[in-house]
This record gives sequence, C-alpha cells and structure tokens, in this order.
Amino acid sequence: MAGTVTHDPPPTTSGRPGRPLIVTEDAELLDDLLRLCAAAGATPEVHHGVPERGGGWDAAPLVLVGDDAARRVRGAARRRGVVLVGRDQDDPDVWKRAVQIGADHVLMLPDGEQWLVDRIADVAEGVGRPALTVGVIGGRGGAGASTLACALAVTSAREGLRTLLVDADPLGGGLDVLLGGETAEGLRWPAFAASRGRVGGGALEESLPRLHSLRVLSWDRGDCVGVPAQAVRAVLAAARRRGGTVVVDLPRRLDDGVAEALAQLDLALLVVPAELRAVAAAGRVASAVGMVVRDLRVAVRGPYAPGLDDREVARLLGLPLAGEVPVESGLSHLHESRKPPGGAGRGPLARFCKGFWERTLVEAGGV
Repeated sequence: MAGTVTHDPPPTTSGRPGRPLIVTEDAELLDDLLRLCAAAGATPEVHHGVPERGGGWDAAPLVLVGDDAARRVRGAARRRGVVLVGRDQDDPDVWKRAVQIGADHVLMLPDGEQWLVDRIADVAEGVGRPALTVGVIGGRGGAGASTLACALAVTSAREGLRTLLVDADPLGGGLDVLLGGETAEGLRWPAFAASRGRVGGGALEESLPRLHSLRVLSWDRGDCVGVPAQAVRAVLAAARRRGGTVVVDLPRRLDDGVAEALAQLDLALLVVPAELRAVAAAGRVASAVGMVVRDLRVAVRGPYAPGLDDREVARLLGLPLAGEVPVESGLSHLHESRKPPGGAGRGPLARFCKGFWERTLVEAGGV
C-alpha cells in the first residue's frame, strides 16, 4: 500500500543518477529496502538517524524512513521526497508520524514494493522530461510510413536529440535493414518478449544497435512475429523515461501490442498518398487509430490525383494537416547504397522532417 500525505515528490532535473538515503535500525526492514534498491539498480546510503555530515539528508533525491526511525528524524529540515515505510497496515498513527516528519508518502510492505522499486529506479536513472513520442502509420500499404519514420528519427539525431527508433511492425522487414544495419550488434524485439513490470531505460538504450547516431529497436530474422502487450508497454515506457524523442513505425493492423504502442504516443502521423482509394483506406485506419491516439494528424504524399491537394485530403479525413511529405527522387538508390532516408540533411524529405521537429518541439515546450 502507498498513500500520499502532503505534496508531490520532487522532480529529478539534473539528469544524473542519485543515491537514495535509507534511515532505519530495523534489520529486517533494511534487508527488504536493500533488496528493492538492488532490483531498481540503485546503491543507497544507509544511516540509523539523520546523517550528521555531508548534507546527506538534504542532498539525497529520495529518503526512505523506516517507521522505527520516525521519531529520530522528526527534527530534520523539511524537504520533498521523503517516504515513510512500515509494515503494520492497521496502525492508524502512522499517518500522524508521516505528517510530523513531512513525508510525501506512506508505504506499507510488502504491498507497496512495486511502487517503491519504480520510484527508486526513477532516482537511479535521473528521470526528467519524458521523450516526445511520435508514431507513423500508413493510410494504405506502400504509403511510405517506414521511410518517413526513419527520416524523422535520423533528423532528430542529427539535431542532437537522444533518439530511439522503434519498429512496431514485425512483418515489415525490419527498420534496421532500411537503415543498412541488419548485422549491427545489439538486441532485437524477441529479446524483450518476456519483459514484465519495469525495464531500465539506461540498460535498454545501451543494449540496442546504434545506427546513424540513434538507437534502433527492430526485429530479427527469426520466427517471432509479436511480443506480448505487457512487454511493449514496459519497453516503450523505459524508452520514454530517457527523454529526447522516440519515433515508432506502426503497422496498419491493430492488436493488443499495437494498442499499447498507440497509447504511449504524444502524436501520430497518418501517411496518405493523394489518391481516392488511399484516402478511403486511410479513413478506416483513422477510425481505429483515433480511438486510442489523442493527437492524430495527416501527412499527405504526392503526386496528386486530379481534384486533390493536401488540404482536401485532410478535409476528407477530418484530420489536422501535418504537411506534405515530398516525393524525393533517388530514394531507392539511397536504399541500395545503405544510406538512410534523410541522412544527408539535404533535399525535400530532410527539410520536411526538420520543419516538423521544429514545430512539434515548440508545441511540446521543448525536450
């Protein structure tokens, strides 16, 4: 059980890992807290009372006070990020003691273990602003969604943002292939199929192939054609905690795993060729995706059929217009030469992606 007493926990703004402080003389409770810290990848500082030297009480990003030590820390300076940890679910006075020491939360073990592991892991990872997460989905097959997803990710990385490109389409052939890195060392989706609970953001990032200054989570060439929804949720949540940008290339079919990915998006781009059949097909995709995605916009790709332009396509679909995805000559030649879409930083596709990030990052208040 975890309960809030007064105010929100402190945000970690430094981006640097911190060491939680444990204050207790209860050996059994200390063993449990050390075990939970180890599970979260954190090495705590341990004291029986308020540390006398070095400002540990004030400097620690998170303070875990055993209920046995509440009286000993009562005179300490008030600060945010204090959690009172106990075991007696039926003790009504625990809330009074929490108020006396200025605790943000009261937590009872073992019920609150997962909450506490997540909180400690946030501290260990130096969690700040979550990543701006953009999904790209084709209005019909062959719309160019994967090419746009790669170009957006490459452009984001070139602009100096921490960037992760996620291939959420197991039947798409692999974005690592499109980026010319199918033989690059690193983990692919099947390695995360058994993931549950929390995945460490730093460990995830370091485990993935690094291509063109960004990290890529794609599929291998094995028989695995999907991962459970819980694994998708855990992996994307870890990716978002690292900050920067996350670009997700999505399939047009919807299953539980894709629904989890859609739910974590800040916005999605529906790529639609400017032809009537493509618009009709995109309307069906938009109906399904729009039930999950909060911000769905249309990116129109030429050439245009008679009577259509980008604004008319957006009007027919009833979606905001994100812009016109330009047709870039020589793109197939780039694929053959193992150069990524938008990789040169020149040309209409790269300019579209640069403009998209400039506008979207301003809307999001920066990353």
